Order: sequence, then C-alpha cells, then structure tokens
Amino acid sequence: MFSAKVRRPVLLGCFAEQVTTAAPSSTHAGQGLNLALATWVSTINFWAWNLIGPMSTTYAERLSLSSTQASVLVATPILVGSLGRLVSGPLTDRFGGRVMLIAVTLASIVPVLAVGIAGTMGSYPLLILFGFFLGVAGTIFAVGIPFANSWFEASRRGFATGVFGMGMVGTALSAFFTPRFVRWFGLFTTHVIIAVALALTAVACILVMRNSPRFSPNTGRVMPKLVAAAKLPVTWEMAFLYAVVFGGFVAFANYLPTYIKTIYGFSAIDAGARTAGFALAAVLARPVGGALADRIAPKYVVLASFAGTAVMAFVAVFQPPPDVWSAATFITLAIFLGIGTGGVFAWVARRAPAQSVGSITGIVAAAGGLGGYFPPLVMGATYDPVGNNYTVGLLLLVATALVALGYTVFRLHAHEPATQTKGVAT
Repeated sequence: MFSAKVRRPVLLGCFAEQVTTAAPSSTHAGQGLNLALATWVSTINFWAWNLIGPMSTTYAERLSLSSTQASVLVATPILVGSLGRLVSGPLTDRFGGRVMLIAVTLASIVPVLAVGIAGTMGSYPLLILFGFFLGVAGTIFAVGIPFANSWFEASRRGFATGVFGMGMVGTALSAFFTPRFVRWFGLFTTHVIIAVALALTAVACILVMRNSPRFSPNTGRVMPKLVAAAKLPVTWEMAFLYAVVFGGFVAFANYLPTYIKTIYGFSAIDAGARTAGFALAAVLARPVGGALADRIAPKYVVLASFAGTAVMAFVAVFQPPPDVWSAATFITLAIFLGIGTGGVFAWVARRAPAQSVGSITGIVAAAGGLGGYFPPLVMGATYDPVGNNYTVGLLLLVATALVALGYTVFRLHAHEPATQTKGVAT
C-alpha cells in the first residue's frame, strides 16, 4: 500500500529513537520561521473562510432571509472546508506542506472574489454557490498540522500544533474587521483586499517556506491511505472528540453574529466585535491546551475542556444580560473550547502512526469542521421566535459535551497500553 520509501525510519513521532534523539540541526534552524509563516497562512485562509459569517445579518436583512436560510448561508462554506480536509490531509503526506499551503491559498482567491460579486448583486443562490467553493480555504488546517508536526520533535508537538492552531485568529479578524472594511471601502473592495492578501501570502511562501528535513513523501494513492487511516481506532476516537471542541468553536465563530443580533439587538459591527472577542479567546487558549498536553496526559486537558464547555453552554441557556455577563459567559466558553482543540491535536500527535499522520489529520480535521456545520443549522431550526431564545440548541451542546466527557473518562486511556505503542507515537 505504501512505497518502500515510506517504510524508512524517518518518522514524525516517537517511532524510532534515532529520529527523536538526533534530529538534524537544520531542522531547528528553520522551525520558528516556517511555523510563523504557516500560522499566518492559516490566519488569512481562516479569514477568507469566514467572510460570510460576519455579514450574515446584513445579508439576512437585505435579502429578507428566514432564520433557516441565514443558517444555511453561514454553514455552507463550513461543510466544504470540512469535507475537503479528507483530501488535503493525504495530499500533504504526498506533496509536503509547502506545496499544499501554497495551493490552497491560491485556490481560495477566486471564490473570495466570487462571493464578493454575489454579495454585491444581492443574489442568495449565488452566495450559496460561491460560498460552497469558498470552503476550500477551510481545508488549510489539515495541511498545516502535519507540516508543523514535521518541524518539531515529539516533546514539543503539542506546542507546535497549538501555535499553528492560533491561525484560527483569522475568524476573529474577520468578525471584527470585515464589517468595518465593508463600511469603509464597500463590499466588493473588501473581498478584493482579502484576495490580494492571499496572493501576497502565496508569494511569500514560494520565496521563503521550506519543508522540514524530516519530511519523507508518502507516494501512495489517496484513497488507500484514507482507508488505512480509517481502520485505526485512534482516527475515530480523536475525530469524535475534535468534532465537539473544534466544531463548537467553528459554529459559534460563524453563528455568533446572528445570535448576538437576535438576542441582544446589537448592530452587525458591534456583534462582530463581540464575536471577535470570542474567537480571540479560543485562539489564545489553543496553544495553552497544547502546551499543557505536553506536560500532562492530554486526556485530562480534554476532560477539563468538555466539563467547562457543558457548564458554560448551560449558563448561556439563561441568556445572561448583555455586555459584562454575556461576554464573560461566551469568552469562558471559548477558552474551554480552545484548550480542548489544543489538547485533542496534541493527543493525535502522540498516537498517530507517522506514515499516516496527514491522512489521520485530514479525517480528524474534517470531523471538526463537520462538527461546526450542523450547529448553525440546528440553532436556526430550533430558534423560538416567540420566546426569543436558542434554548434547545444550547441544551443539545450541553448534552453533546457531557457524552464526550463520559466517553473520554471510560473509554480512552491517559497513557497508551504497552501493546499499542508499537508504531504509535507515545
């Protein structure tokens, strides 16, 4: 299934002692620069991926959209960005992070411009169509995780993936700046600005970015690699956990502008600013979760995340008054979700077989994105216009977090049994 080249002991985790104890000195020389550049690539692509969310309330008013129609508009890029990770992860195993980071960035330019045209025309069908293709920007995550992994030794991969994961700040930047850019420059010009930023980012990657000396291409075909990864229990265990924590983050980062405007009556700009605070809190918490998972068993980091998520989602059911109390509720929720995203992927880095890290990452990241696809639809479908609340949707989040908590407690080991550590990063 895999070529002989892949079977060499050039590995991404603690699979062979010679790798972790004698990493090439050139690897350390390029770590900081390549990680920083990859994080920026993630940031600008996350901004592009989230261009529709901050404007959803504006589109809803202009086009007289129902709550369900608005939630479908927000969720469409999430769906494609999620499913596309199933392909981008294995392709990263084959071609390397540098090529794929550049390719995804360039491929996002046309959809960004097309969404701007559709928004200017005021066409809901075109917004859905081009929003579908805008999802390509969301596939960047499954590319960057294996790229960051390969640059760092096993003991620092929680930190590395946590830092790369800070590219989620692109959702905060989009929530805060996109409505303001539209007011200052106009809708289409705003999309042109993001398209230019994507193009300049791709040029910077071409000139500066390099793959880690540890990288060894897996030239196997994509489907067999996905099938092989899908047969590993670790893939589905981590996919379920990530669907809850990252899915919760993506769902709120995209739907919160609608939620805040509906519940509290804030303008699109004010709702965007508060959503940016939520996203920023999650982004800053992610490397904390990764770093904690480097020092203690990731299981305990993830358990804390699920427990905190359940509690804060339950508090949100009671619609805390605006400003201080609502901000405290959602920012605390964001912190727990962010810690969980860092903890889960630190766990993936420890457990995933090296030759399948990209494929496993693709499946896990896709599950995370899909976890963010359904909540906006559920929130829109269960919104009670009479009671002006999202009680059912929030209680479903509470229940999901508690199920994940119980699964982690009773089914997953804090440390892998000795019989499972052969060929698995521990």
